[in-house]
Amino acid sequence: MSIPGTTATATDIYQNEAVPATVERFQRLFNTLSSGNVTGLAEVYSNNIRFTDPFGAVNGRKALQAYFEKVYTNVRSCRFDFTEVIISGDQACLAWVMHLEHPRLRRGRQITVHGMSHLTIHGGRVQFHRDYFDGAELLYGNLPVLGGAIRWVRNYAT
Repeated sequence: MSIPGTTATATDIYQNEAVPATVERFQRLFNTLSSGNVTGLAEVYSNNIRFTDPFGAVNGRKALQAYFEKVYTNVRSCRFDFTEVIISGDQACLAWVMHLEHPRLRRGRQITVHGMSHLTIHGGRVQFHRDYFDGAELLYGNLPVLGGAIRWVRNYAT
């Protein structure tokens, strides 16, 4: 998309943007993603994004979009409360609490997962994104049969 009266494009707008502004766009993006709506990645992520979470890793924005489309399939709602943001140079760490409703997890009731995202930002875009969270807290502990067993083991061990 070109900006009328200039030779700049929408992509160029973010090139000189400060890291905090990119982090704000990142936070807004993650509170708009939903089943059937994983658009807006180009405004936050670079073409060569490297993304990793406890369930997988992808390289490139197209691969990330496909990954998010798969992850958000059947999600009824997903909201993030970003509780703390630490920025140092081109690095940002965001602590968050995710509130998720998925019909196959905990019979569709809301689950809460605590985690953190580590970002590296260059030219107004996220080039590296790694999420840290307990996969068992998100998935395994909330499956119908396996979840009960995991919760029993956790309670037994503490």
